[in-house]
Amino acid sequence: MLLDVSSRGSGPLFDGRARVAANAYVDHLERQLAEEGLTILRGEMRAVFRNPTGYYESRCRVEDGHKITDSRVVYGPWLAGVGSRNFPVTKFRGYDHWIRTRDRLNERKVGIGERLLRRYTGRM
Repeated sequence: MLLDVSSRGSGPLFDGRARVAANAYVDHLERQLAEEGLTILRGEMRAVFRNPTGYYESRCRVEDGHKITDSRVVYGPWLAGVGSRNFPVTKFRGYDHWIRTRDRLNERKVGIGERLLRRYTGRM
């Protein structure tokens, strides 16, 4: 007895469209999370800074599509409380705007990812 089993695959999973859509989803999600994080960060800075000049906030931006940075402002570590001039050298312990931004973004990331995924599942 001879049994010949063959199959033919077609569609997005087999011709590469699903992989392209998944990669586009990941890129879009990283950009979306970075933009949301920057919005949260700016809100945190407005809430905690006592005498803001606006310079530090203006230097905070999204770079490379997925990184939030303060453009290496020289006093950025001091504001965050991780600089060499913070407590115990001075009484200033820093603000926790980066930590709160991280925590709030972590709370929101699943919802953002799920909403965004709906746009891409039809292509897969």
